[in-house]
Amino acid sequence: MERKVFFRKYLICVIVLLGRLHGYKSCVENERKALLELRKYIFSITKEEEFEPKEYYVLPSWTYDTKSDCCQWEGVICNQTSKRITEIAFGGLKLKENSLLNLSLLHPFEEVRSLNLSKSKFSFLYQFDEKGFDEETYNQFSGFFDDVEGYKSLGRLRNLKILDLSSNTFNNNLFPFLNAATSLTTLFLRDNYMDGPLHAKELSALMNLKALDLSDNEFTGSIELQGKFTLKGLLQVDLSNNKISGVFPSWLLDNNKELLVLRLQNNYLTSFQLPKSTHGLAFLDVSMNEFNHLFPDNIGLILPHLISMNISSNSFQGKLSSSLSNITMLSNMDLSHNSFQGEIHRDFLKGCYFVEILKLSHNRLSGEVFPEEVDFYGISELLMDNNQFTGKIGQGLLSLKSLVLLDISNNNLTGAIPSWIGQLPSLIALLLSNNSLEGEIPISLFNTSTLSLLDLSANMLSGDLPPHVRSSKPFVLLLQDNNLSGAIPDTLLMNVTVLDLRNNRLCGNIPEFISTQSIGVLLMRGNNLTGRIPRQLCGLRSIHFLDLANKKLNGSIPSCLSNTSLGLGNDNALYYFDFDFSERSSSFWGGYALEQDSTSTKGVGRYFNSLLVLDPFNGGFILQSTLTKIEFATKHRYDSYMGGNLELFFGMDLSKNELSGEIPFGLGNLHKLHALNLSHNKLSGVIPKSFSGLRNVESLDLSSNKLQGRIPSQLAQLSNLAVFNVSFNNLSGVIPQAS
Repeated sequence: MERKVFFRKYLICVIVLLGRLHGYKSCVENERKALLELRKYIFSITKEEEFEPKEYYVLPSWTYDTKSDCCQWEGVICNQTSKRITEIAFGGLKLKENSLLNLSLLHPFEEVRSLNLSKSKFSFLYQFDEKGFDEETYNQFSGFFDDVEGYKSLGRLRNLKILDLSSNTFNNNLFPFLNAATSLTTLFLRDNYMDGPLHAKELSALMNLKALDLSDNEFTGSIELQGKFTLKGLLQVDLSNNKISGVFPSWLLDNNKELLVLRLQNNYLTSFQLPKSTHGLAFLDVSMNEFNHLFPDNIGLILPHLISMNISSNSFQGKLSSSLSNITMLSNMDLSHNSFQGEIHRDFLKGCYFVEILKLSHNRLSGEVFPEEVDFYGISELLMDNNQFTGKIGQGLLSLKSLVLLDISNNNLTGAIPSWIGQLPSLIALLLSNNSLEGEIPISLFNTSTLSLLDLSANMLSGDLPPHVRSSKPFVLLLQDNNLSGAIPDTLLMNVTVLDLRNNRLCGNIPEFISTQSIGVLLMRGNNLTGRIPRQLCGLRSIHFLDLANKKLNGSIPSCLSNTSLGLGNDNALYYFDFDFSERSSSFWGGYALEQDSTSTKGVGRYFNSLLVLDPFNGGFILQSTLTKIEFATKHRYDSYMGGNLELFFGMDLSKNELSGEIPFGLGNLHKLHALNLSHNKLSGVIPKSFSGLRNVESLDLSSNKLQGRIPSQLAQLSNLAVFNVSFNNLSGVIPQAS
């Protein structure tokens, strides 16, 4: 009898176990039905696409097929054991305007931990995979409703920890619903339509909140405090890209002792006040505000645990605080675009051994550039441009063996460029433009295998050009506006992507270059070069800008220039105009950084007279890049091209020479050309009818030549042509008019 009872119990256990193993292949049935009800509702508020049925783009994997495992549906994650749904993300939706979400449809998901209504699926997990949001793919939820539960609706989801509502059209009416979600630890409200004053009481019920992102909204006025507002355990707050004004909310630090990340950049704050006592804040960004007073001298005493600090693009005044040396774990610091003045003290950042990125650009700092050794040996990016530094380049930089980027451009430096700079083992970019440096260029700068960008423009450098660049990487070489002399070596273009030699004293013929495959920008205007245009330039397969103007070139224009990339070109050519430096998080781990929209145009980049632009400081994960900026004469003015514009624009300038003969018929095949300048030469004959093939040309200047005959009527077909100059020729007949 006992054996039968035991066997029966054993059999029941096996049946239950097998039932579980078999029955839980998919998610729980009532949750599966709830997902389909949710899809049905989303389907009803989705826009109709003209050429595509809704079934193809409204959660297509959420299917009525009973054999389909709903735990495998896109945007759905289940607990592996219980098969209960724990995470839901809709991804990019195409909703009708002012669409509301019926929260009652979410109530069956009792164990859901994460709800993502933003465009990006699981953006809280993949913080750096999907940066930037396109308005056309905003989800466009504008509010919530629940006809039964009302404002208490989200309180039914007792396990909800993460709520991402980024990039919708929610307004302030959302706050009463959010106050019921007391279990939340992470709340993203970035990039919505919230406005007006931000009252702390709006979220006072969310006592478990650790991460709060209210960035990219329209909040105005000061951040108001009702009583002692504290969110126990709050770790991250992002209020960037709003219109918040007044005093820096130091009470956020005073009342939230565990706060690690505070982002307030791109607002209208005017008074920076530190908390009353020492705080453990690790990340602070108050850049792009309107602070215009003395920077607190005790910053290092009150915030000694900072790892990353960005106060750039304000008007902070005074000298660099000596208390900064107390922030011993400091990794990234951006003090650029302020009004700091005076010399850098020898004990500046003494003991801050972990500094990797230091930006002092665009201030009024003076004195010599680190004449003695510094403590931050591990620094990789040092930017000191656009200040008032004087004297020689200091020996203190010699100890910075990890230096990747050094920018001291736009200062008052004198003397020679020290040869030891070329021996820095990790240096990728060196920018020394717009100083008063003199002497010859150290050959060590061309023998390094790491250097990829060298900008020595607008100095008083003299001597010959190097025979070649040894770097195996694509190389940007900017040497314009100096006193360089001698001939141009025929091997100089090997591995060089951008070469700017404008306005020097170079002489001789344009060389018959060996290897022209890499060059994308070749600028040699304003030298003493003579002779003919060599046919080797017809082999320029990646060229975007060719400037041979203002010389003494003679002979005819080679007809084979139509074979360059200015014509049909090489659509598969790789262009290396810009440089990204290595991504690194230093000691500031990525978990501290809230996912951010990096597409804001306010304050993006900062321009240099050296024709380069650098991205703004971006916090914990740094991806520093340089964008080559090229100025090219078109439409009677110099325009600047960089980034995507540089890759898309094509121009050729042969003006102000002594070129003669007829304009080659083949130049009409330069289909990619946007600007062509052949003015101020001795060209004769007629304007080729083939110029009607210049379908992308915007500026065509043939003035001050000896052209004759009629202007071809076919040129009226050039729909993009904005500037057409044929003055000071011998042309006759009527001027063609577009139909």
